Amino acid sequence: MDIIIYEPLKNAKRIKVAVPYQMENERSLLKTIQGRFYHKQQRLWSVFNTVDNMNKLKSMFAGQYKIEPSHQVVVMPTFELNDKSEEALCMLEQKLMLKAYSENTIRTYKSELRRFLKYFENYELKNVGKDQIESYLYHLITKYKIGESKQNCMINAIKFYYEQVLGMPREYYDLQRPKGTHSLPNVFSTDEVLKLLVTPINFKHKVILSTIYSAGLRISEVLNLRISDVRSAEGFLFVKGAKGKKDRHSTLSEVLLIDLRKYYREFKPSYWLFEGEAGGKYSASSVQKFFKKAVQESGVNPWATPHTLRHSFATHALEYGENLRNIQVMLGHVNSKTTEVYTHVINVNNKKMRNPLDMLMKSTIFKN
Repeated sequence: MDIIIYEPLKNAKRIKVAVPYQMENERSLLKTIQGRFYHKQQRLWSVFNTVDNMNKLKSMFAGQYKIEPSHQVVVMPTFELNDKSEEALCMLEQKLMLKAYSENTIRTYKSELRRFLKYFENYELKNVGKDQIESYLYHLITKYKIGESKQNCMINAIKFYYEQVLGMPREYYDLQRPKGTHSLPNVFSTDEVLKLLVTPINFKHKVILSTIYSAGLRISEVLNLRISDVRSAEGFLFVKGAKGKKDRHSTLSEVLLIDLRKYYREFKPSYWLFEGEAGGKYSASSVQKFFKKAVQESGVNPWATPHTLRHSFATHALEYGENLRNIQVMLGHVNSKTTEVYTHVINVNNKKMRNPLDMLMKSTIFKN
């Protein structure tokens, strides 16, 4: 029985390791490497892809491991569209803009429809049936191993084109969707959040991360905050034009307000709350870059993203006893079921929950 170390592909960020369940001592050794992470669905461990980490793995598992190649992912090819397909793509974009869809949705739908148009460029699109479309989706799933989220994006783009652009009947294109998964959101512990927030040396970076966590914001929302959106007198942050083009209020932390005032005096933003060095809104790529650096330096969950702070805000608020409806409003969820997922990830704590076994044993002792 061997431990398998998968040779990382070029530019891979992680080294994946398979440790047989019975090898408890070896698993404990692996846990001593900073930044290790367990992938439940794949039943694999991974560590940061560095020469030092590879040498550590080979040293600690000497005589017990074998190295196997990682599977190469098949990349979708680039291509050019003919004039007929380009015209169809323009019609899609026009309809999306008239219906005031977001820039992100327009970009996604165009990207997915481009691939569809290329596949059926020799067909009359109005004559392409449901079975042919589902065969196309099956082709992409089997060849390129696309995930459920991408499948749904493709279906949404195709349905929009047929139903909204070509005016085809909705029921005819009732395409088979992937079975929905009920995965839980990735969440930091409170200790991890604290480690992360105190790690950045740059004060602006610290304040941006604190704002995301304290108000449960998306990256786009924190970057769209204006100076005037900090309503210190009323005690809330005004989030304008959030997802779904809906305005909302979110909580304004007293601790954050102190940091925001200090930040304002030091950086003197002119309009946007967080601006780049040359003015204008701070970029999302910059946030992702310094967030990744903070994650690595603090040693917290290496698979976290800035959105993990939003999930953590909701989960921790629940743990502190906040009303689920209030959290729903602060997050901007239309459906309460979206917010209810956080009830499944709150930490079970002996001080908050009476364990059934403890209660059973106590009642038995009293009876005797």
